[in-house]
Amino acid sequence: MKNIFILILAIFGHSINAQTTDYNSQKGYVAEGYDVVSYFSGHAKKGDLMYFAYYKGAKYKFLSQENLDTFNAHPVKYIPQYGGYCAYAIGAKNEKVTINPETFEIRVGKLYLFYNSWGVNTLKSWLNETPDSLLLKANKNWDTLKFSN
Repeated sequence: MKNIFILILAIFGHSINAQTTDYNSQKGYVAEGYDVVSYFSGHAKKGDLMYFAYYKGAKYKFLSQENLDTFNAHPVKYIPQYGGYCAYAIGAKNEKVTINPETFEIRVGKLYLFYNSWGVNTLKSWLNETPDSLLLKANKNWDTLKFSN
């Protein structure tokens, strides 16, 4: 009986810690499989299937073992803001929109990704429409959006 109770507690405890944030995992990975560490050196680089990590229910790919180790040492530093959805759409429209993984900005040590297709580059819109105010709106909007699918 004691073992059953421990098993139920373990299962229940695991479900409490399960992913609560909705991550944009197009192509099976956050940032569409681009190496989130590489962004911080100013380049968007595709990750390699050989180097991957799971963090808080989301899967990430990396260009090298060094970048994988860097991520594993401080994952929170490298995770894209707003679950990897378009920062502009979160702030301006309160919507989750997929991204172009090559369109990004590092702002105050955090990674922001943007939609860029069909002549619409939301990074340009973000920069033209006072990013500090959009950032405040996006942070507020994400508080409720992050739990919705």
